[in-house]
Amino acid sequence: MKKTNAMRELDKNKIRYDVKEYEVDENDLGAIAVSLKTGQDITKIFKTLVLLNDKNEMLVACIPGADNIDLKKLAKAAGSKKVEMLELKNLLAMTGYVRGGCSPIGIKKRHRTFIHESALTKDEIMISAGVRGMQIILSPKDLIDYVQMEVADIIV
Repeated sequence: MKKTNAMRELDKNKIRYDVKEYEVDENDLGAIAVSLKTGQDITKIFKTLVLLNDKNEMLVACIPGADNIDLKKLAKAAGSKKVEMLELKNLLAMTGYVRGGCSPIGIKKRHRTFIHESALTKDEIMISAGVRGMQIILSPKDLIDYVQMEVADIIV
């Protein structure tokens, strides 16, 4: 298994994690497919979304895989007038990641990052390892502390 930037960052900072690999279906990159392929509880799989606020600043949000982001709640949590999803064509250039392989760890530059409060109710969660077909399993507290995430209610 080839180490990703996210895994190298965790190693360098001595943060314990496990890796789960799965077969990628290019037509279904969603968290529910990841849940089915890995046998993991969908409430423990957190997808990473990238957004822009009204000042064109990038925000990162991690939410449970079966849920949808609430743009108004995220904007309020971020102290912004509004937020919108980053256009897919800009994802690679701005994050270094592709759709279906975007991790909150190892993004080109650190940005304000939010995680849904339900993460605090789990002993471990899964996030993208930074490539399609690979997930990192780790303690939500370790993730929150390392990335300096802000915990908030940001889902519909």
